[in-house]
Amino acid sequence: MTDEYTGADLFVDALDRYGVTHVFGNPGTTELPVMNALGDSDLEYVLGLHEDVAVEMAAGYASTRRYHSHHDDSVTPVGVVNLHVAPGLAHGLGNLYGASVAGAPLVVTAGNHSTDFRHEEPILSGDLVEMADEFAKWSAEVGDVSALPTMLRRAFRVALTPPTGPVFLALPLDVMMAETDATPERLGEIPDGGRGDPAQIERAADLLADPSEDVALIVGDGVARSGVDAIDAAVEFAEATGARVHGEILACEVDFPTDHDQWVSYVPPDEDLAATLLGADNLVFVGCSTNTTLTRHDRPLVAEDSTCVHVSDDAWQVGKNQPADAAVVGDPGHVLRDLAETLRKRLTASDREERLDRVEMVKNMVESRMAEMADDEADDPRASKAELVDAMESVAPDAYIVDEGVTAKYAMLTRWDLEPEQYVSNKGGGLGYGLPASVGTAIAESQTDDPRDVIGFVGDGSYLYYPQTLYSAAREDVDLTVVIPDNRNYRILKDNTLDLFGGEEDDYEFVGMDFDPPVDIPANAESHGARGRLVPEPDEIESALEAALDRDGPDVLDVLVHD
Repeated sequence: MTDEYTGADLFVDALDRYGVTHVFGNPGTTELPVMNALGDSDLEYVLGLHEDVAVEMAAGYASTRRYHSHHDDSVTPVGVVNLHVAPGLAHGLGNLYGASVAGAPLVVTAGNHSTDFRHEEPILSGDLVEMADEFAKWSAEVGDVSALPTMLRRAFRVALTPPTGPVFLALPLDVMMAETDATPERLGEIPDGGRGDPAQIERAADLLADPSEDVALIVGDGVARSGVDAIDAAVEFAEATGARVHGEILACEVDFPTDHDQWVSYVPPDEDLAATLLGADNLVFVGCSTNTTLTRHDRPLVAEDSTCVHVSDDAWQVGKNQPADAAVVGDPGHVLRDLAETLRKRLTASDREERLDRVEMVKNMVESRMAEMADDEADDPRASKAELVDAMESVAPDAYIVDEGVTAKYAMLTRWDLEPEQYVSNKGGGLGYGLPASVGTAIAESQTDDPRDVIGFVGDGSYLYYPQTLYSAAREDVDLTVVIPDNRNYRILKDNTLDLFGGEEDDYEFVGMDFDPPVDIPANAESHGARGRLVPEPDEIESALEAALDRDGPDVLDVLVHD
């Protein structure tokens, strides 16, 4: 140890100045200067046993802290994760992709070999900047300690400025060990997405003002990310226009209150039903990014003669998959509130009532279709997914849900009227997100004055990607309950097989899609320091969940469900 002030010390001091309290990671030799500096600081290091686990713990933490920042200006909603050269960063790319799709404000760093040594091609070498670039808003390397203060400030600003997302900085060993007398730069103010082009807002109002035409509002997760004020503005817009409201395909946050009279449904990835629900004279897409099917669709999801208004703080999403007849780049809340105010003056009460009659017709149609799609009564001792969700809502109606239930997600979204800022799911679609994200979420919740219960709703296939996550939860004494809807197979792949090729289940072998023999999930959880319990019968779910929520620390409930 020396008394020199180094780049690593500056890095840690900058994190502290920017409001960071936790650093997630999995260390290696090139990260040792940072680890030493962290040891001399008040920052807490959260160890992940795999780099992808560390990335998603940080991303789940960041997404939750973003919710907190909507109510507390002192919160800097950034997750920080430190990885180890090329293989470590490569390990973390799966959930870096997930963080990018989820818009998680994340600063990802990785140690690198010294700048004057790489020509010898030492082990673990690779082009870190290029590797991270596809899934980062900005990817760069700090080439000299003199550049470190500005590049750190820039990294935080880029991650936090809408559209939020991850950034990457490579930190060479020699740069982090170099002596410096620099200090962290002040972060400065972070702008929101802006109020949008007034001319485009006026054009949108003109397009939506004809009372003889119906309006469908499609809300995406960009609404929830902008804050509860944006969700309130979406309600104002819907009520001012008489619009029916749907959540975009693969909506993963609560973007509109689902108990509102004008809420109809989430748009499913089924192309026929999606095209039916998107069949409106006027479609207003707000904060959308994933509104398309899982595989190629044969018919257009949006009719060519539909009028489309697009609103987003991300210019890339505006007019991405359909032409935009009005294109507004701005904060969803600001834009919807301005549109609501304008259209409230242009439409009469009778105009709105006429549109609301059409809303009711569509709601009745959707409810009828949902009843047809509901779980069939099965001669099976295991719970249905619907029974599991109903039990969870009964026991913990206000819990914060981190969802990677995949095929159980439909039951969650259709049976539980979740509140804004109560639910996040795996928007990227890659498995291995939910368990680490729920740990990061629980750590973030523990920093509030009144922490909510956190439930990770994680399918068995997803759980088995990164069960070692529970070591981090136990090590940090995280108060978390993980509920696993366990059907002991990759059900999503079986469903997709039937969608792609047709036929009946008995027609297929389903290679590599069953866990036979099954993994003993409770024993696995206990081996990592958590408590585990198998819940084989439906009537055991509520008592098991109540007991788990009453205890501190991590619990895993392996709930057997049928397909």
